[in-house]
Amino acid sequence: MPLVAEYRTQARPDRRILEVYDADAYLDDEQALAAARSQVVAGNGYHLYLHSLQDVLKATIAIRIWDTPPDEPADAEGSVPITLESETGILVIRAFTAGPVGEMALPQPGVYGGYASWIGRQATRDHCHATLHALAEDASTEEADRAWAQTPTTEAYTLDLCYLRPPEGEDEEE
Repeated sequence: MPLVAEYRTQARPDRRILEVYDADAYLDDEQALAAARSQVVAGNGYHLYLHSLQDVLKATIAIRIWDTPPDEPADAEGSVPITLESETGILVIRAFTAGPVGEMALPQPGVYGGYASWIGRQATRDHCHATLHALAEDASTEEADRAWAQTPTTEAYTLDLCYLRPPEGEDEEE
C-alpha cells in the first residue's frame, strides 16, 4: 500500500478544537462539533472537527493519502472511520477561531475515506494540568517556557485516507 501524499503541521488547539475542511466548504456545523467532543473526531462529510483535551500545547496533524483503503490503525489510542469530500482538491487545517495553520493539495478533488486516529491526548492533558499547577503565579516567562519545553509527549492526530470517487455533482460522463 504505497503512500501517495503526506502533509504535516502543528497547531495549538484553539478552544480545544482543530479543523480540517475543503477550501470552499467552510461552514460551521454545531452538531459535528458537539459529536467531536464525545467521539474525538467527527464531521459532516466536508468538515472534520478534532477535539483535544487541552489548549496550551501544539498538536501534530498529519494527513496521509494512500493508493488503497487503509487499515484501521492498530497502534493508536483511538480511531474512527471518516469520509471527507473536497471539491477543490485543497484541504485547510485550522485552529478553530485562531485561523488556518496550513493547506494540503490533494492528488485530485474527490471523496476520500479512511480513518482518523490519535495518540497522546490524555498524556498531554495530564502534563498540561501538572505544569499549570507546578508553575508559581509569579513565574517568569522564561520559567514558563522552560516548563512547557519539557513536555514528554506530543498529542497527534492522523488522517489516513484514500481516494474513493469524484466529488458529488461532478459529471462522471466526460
